[in-house]
Amino acid sequence: MPTPTRCPCLSGLPYAECCGPLHRGERTAPTAEALMRSRYSAFAVGDADYLRATWHPSTRPADLDLDPATRWLRLDVLATSAGGPFDTTGTVEFRATYRDPGDGRGSLHEVSRFVREDGRWSYVDGSVSPG
Repeated sequence: MPTPTRCPCLSGLPYAECCGPLHRGERTAPTAEALMRSRYSAFAVGDADYLRATWHPSTRPADLDLDPATRWLRLDVLATSAGGPFDTTGTVEFRATYRDPGDGRGSLHEVSRFVREDGRWSYVDGSVSPG
């Protein structure tokens, strides 16, 4: 998949300045929301390695196959709780809109849980509700 110019997380920044450095391992996400945005962008650009690397070992799946036909279109952060640079836990509620060839347009609504250990945020799990 080609590298996007604008960051898929819709921060308004170029990908090369926003989520790109996180995906390349040049820096880590300072907050739970930043990690969630970078994970959304990883889905959008098809970076399964980054998704696995930022998934907490206690809940990380053995395999992660991304469907290249799914197009992630929009991310809306609806709420955050804790997850700041000095917190050890945080939650982020978001809605992600996508399009795939089989089902057409849809959305994923999730409240994600994150933990910060040794200065690094990890995705633990999420509660998904109907789009």
